[in-house]
Amino acid sequence: MNGSKVPGTKKAPLAHRLKDDLLDMIASEGIGPGDQLPTEPELADRFSASRSTVREALKLLEQDGLVNAIQGRGRFLSALGSMTIERPVTIYESITEMLEGLGYAVTNVVLGVSEDVADAHVAHELGLEVGDPVIRLVRLRLGNDEPMVFSINIIRRDSLPGPLEYRDWGVSVTGALEGHGHSIVSSIARISATNLPAEYAGKHELQKYDPWLLVEETCLTRDGQRVLYALDYHRSSEIAFNVIRRR
Repeated sequence: MNGSKVPGTKKAPLAHRLKDDLLDMIASEGIGPGDQLPTEPELADRFSASRSTVREALKLLEQDGLVNAIQGRGRFLSALGSMTIERPVTIYESITEMLEGLGYAVTNVVLGVSEDVADAHVAHELGLEVGDPVIRLVRLRLGNDEPMVFSINIIRRDSLPGPLEYRDWGVSVTGALEGHGHSIVSSIARISATNLPAEYAGKHELQKYDPWLLVEETCLTRDGQRVLYALDYHRSSEIAFNVIRRR
């Protein structure tokens, strides 16, 4: 940075914060797909913001496909915009982010963490050789002290260096990877209904929550590196996902 001013940089943070405020407004007021948003003057008055900041925040929502602008009529919430408030299957987020977004107080219970080696399936998913070192992390995520997600994470060993015992495994794996320069931006996922593996269900008395919604995904960084293979069993009676279908 040379210290020179870049046009618009002072306004951008305000617009991004207002964008989040607008999403909160949409959620709290139950604005649904196709519903019209308040006008720019109304939003400016409501949030004590300038018209230019409101316009920029609305443009950010339009760029994300959350809002549709119709000339002469106003702005309307899109189908994607309504899904963003709920649980869109098309947006990558950590389990902690997902549960907090649903309003739960989240507790991560670490059931086991160990050094392991990649079998043929894991090697294929993470772009490794069979026998390459990986970390195997097993956790139970509680929402308001109720079991919500049972997770088995297989992590490339070279992506989280250092002794296992020196790391806090109760925090977000996505955040830990980001701290080592591996920012996950997307995943390849498969969703199916299944019972929890017997070896875990019996040991942790989780059979009564069968069946679970299994999200099996391989997570990629911005440069395309596969760093995390996750098996997340979501409690199907409490958690669902949405998807847009188009002709």
